Amino acid sequence: MTRQTTTQPPVPFAELFLPKLVTVLREGYGMRDLRADALAGLTVAIVALPLSMAIAIASGATPAQGLYTAIIGGFLVSALGGSRFQIGGPAGAFIALVASTVQMHGMDGLFLATILSGLILAAIGFLQLGTYIKFIPYPVTVGFTAGIAVIIFASQIKEFLGLTLSVPEPGPLAEKLPVLWDALPTANAVTIALAGATILLINGLKKLRPGWPGMLIAVALTSVVAMVLGLDTATIGSKFGGIPSGLPQPHLPEITLAKLQAVLPSAIAFALLGSIESLLSAVVADGMTGRRHRSNCELVAQGVGNVASGLFGGICVTGTIARTATNVRAGARSPIAGMLHAVFLLLFILVAAPLASYIPLASLAGVLAIVAWNMVEKHAFATLLRASRGDAAVLLITFGLTIFRDLTEAIVVGFALGSVLFIHRMSNTTAVETHAPFVGQDQSDATLPALEGPAASDRGVVVYRISGAFFFGAAASIGSVLDRIADTHRALIVDFGAVPFLDSTAAHTIEGLAHKAARRGVQLYLTGTTHQIREDLFLHGLKPPMVHYANRIEDAVRKLHLDERGTG
Repeated sequence: MTRQTTTQPPVPFAELFLPKLVTVLREGYGMRDLRADALAGLTVAIVALPLSMAIAIASGATPAQGLYTAIIGGFLVSALGGSRFQIGGPAGAFIALVASTVQMHGMDGLFLATILSGLILAAIGFLQLGTYIKFIPYPVTVGFTAGIAVIIFASQIKEFLGLTLSVPEPGPLAEKLPVLWDALPTANAVTIALAGATILLINGLKKLRPGWPGMLIAVALTSVVAMVLGLDTATIGSKFGGIPSGLPQPHLPEITLAKLQAVLPSAIAFALLGSIESLLSAVVADGMTGRRHRSNCELVAQGVGNVASGLFGGICVTGTIARTATNVRAGARSPIAGMLHAVFLLLFILVAAPLASYIPLASLAGVLAIVAWNMVEKHAFATLLRASRGDAAVLLITFGLTIFRDLTEAIVVGFALGSVLFIHRMSNTTAVETHAPFVGQDQSDATLPALEGPAASDRGVVVYRISGAFFFGAAASIGSVLDRIADTHRALIVDFGAVPFLDSTAAHTIEGLAHKAARRGVQLYLTGTTHQIREDLFLHGLKPPMVHYANRIEDAVRKLHLDERGTG
């Protein structure tokens, strides 16, 4: 059996940062593609409209700033990025960071921090460090995502219940909850009803009419009800005076050495979280489409988007998983869909901005409550708690630090604990051999290898043999190889005979492979698994008939042929 290597000829530096938009135009782009992208862009804009305003309000900014972010940042991320399907805009993950930055440094400080974070992101991309973001362990991403969801929900309790606070609302959760508790007697039944109705409408439409834009419909209906009945509840108009009918002029915030030093920690936090969030989003898009993004090119685009957003009075920009997935499901063909999503949002503020004044803040609180609930990877959280003591500890510590300390500290400590856990596991293994580097390099589209794996004696069967420790650092490179299943293959065999252990990130990679194989009608066989590895795979749902197990590769091939004769 021959092994597949990842050695590639040197790629020109400029090719690594060539936007996917240029690649698409080189391949040929016609009216059919434009129609598909326009429909996808409109669909995403409908989803992004209420979300962008809600996230900005929760972050301590104005709803208009959320729209500026989605328009300016979203357009540039799609136009310059290394992913065909990435949608950029304000993200719920940044709410706590942005709100604390506004509290400490004011709005000008936020703009400066956003611009600085963009420069840092661009530098990370140009230095080709983006691929190393894949070293963030899976329990850390699940933990801080769940922690952010709790913070988002807590930030909306005041608007959800219509509370009147006697003191300014504190930022930290431990200080916030007592203040909210004391204000409970001031709860507004009308506001609660509007927020509850928004949640019910979104969930009801998701079940009954999943193709409809539930968030926009829910916000529109509750706004009409509040306006027609003259309900006593806070709206965008009463709190912010509405939304301007156009974009502001770009301006540079005041820059002094003292100001730069003051906002630098926030800028670094924005860049760290933005790089993780955007690359995770790009990976999700790759998994849904079979395409490959260029992580360093994507980070440069995120950097440019943040610089421009800060200049136009916007907040932090990043790739957004939910809107990117919506873009893919809506049939997008290219980055033009993301650019058109920004154009449609611009048309909204040019034509229909006055209508936004009637939107109740309670409705947007209901939207963010749904966002927070959807952010929590509930199945993954429960699985990691059962997976191992080490993974559970990393998960819970990251989760706790995110809620009660801050996100940067949570990621740094979680990553450090994950590294210690890895070192401990590595110390218990011997003769670790890897046939592919842990970190794959970005490639130009012209030099991507053919999607073929090592050939078995049966040309319809692909056999991969994993050697060495299968852990979070190796999962990215191994996963990219395993993903290359050709439609002409009827079976894939993955041999674990030389794998001493695997972690939850690796099991998650195999789980994704199993789902992809099932969609393509490819039978998946896992061979050579130890008792412990098989238990870990079972824990992630990798059981027959989704996957088949055999002791050796030869046994798997023999079983495959017997099954085919039986069904033939």
